[in-house]
Amino acid sequence: MRLIPALLAACSLAACSSGLPPAPENSANDTSMAEVNQTAPPATELAPANEQQLEPLDPPAPGQPGGLPDDRTPVSEARFTPDSAQGAANVVQTYYALIESGRTEQAWALWSDGGKASGGDAKAFAARFAPYSEYHANIGAPGRIEAGAGQRYVTVPVQVYGRIRATAKPFYQLGEVTLHRAGDIDGATPEQRSWRIRAVKFEGDPGKPGQ
Repeated sequence: MRLIPALLAACSLAACSSGLPPAPENSANDTSMAEVNQTAPPATELAPANEQQLEPLDPPAPGQPGGLPDDRTPVSEARFTPDSAQGAANVVQTYYALIESGRTEQAWALWSDGGKASGGDAKAFAARFAPYSEYHANIGAPGRIEAGAGQRYVTVPVQVYGRIRATAKPFYQLGEVTLHRAGDIDGATPEQRSWRIRAVKFEGDPGKPGQ
């Protein structure tokens, strides 16, 4: 398995072509039954909300439906350059790590056109993640760099999963992040030559927020 070690532990979003997370469900939490205390009178009580068992997060493994590609090619331990495909994957890893830590404005800035490619400003971008109490991401191995007209493109597979705040239920999505940068052309600025996110799309949803 060839995975980029994810820096994310628990964040609050999911992305799509506009960087939107999946829409939260509207159903209320299911109340579980508390165990009967054997030393107390035989009665059944409802467990307090903060003591209810949460459904564990269990993202599909690589090679399984909903999982990342099961790429068994050994990961090179050689140092990579920022303009390489591995450099692009590192941007994706950084992007989700920033979101996890609440630094959404910095994550927004990793989109192309100074964040505008996300479809909104930094404030709107941050608001998209409020419905999530947990957000995690596993980053896969990047594809090959595609070149054309002085531009460079690469896609990086991503598996996102977490928990919807309103229902405490898990969600899982598999998709890919497309990154872009200018080639080595005269007049290109260092920013233009850096990998930036152009789009994030998920399976079964070519351009709309995941439902």
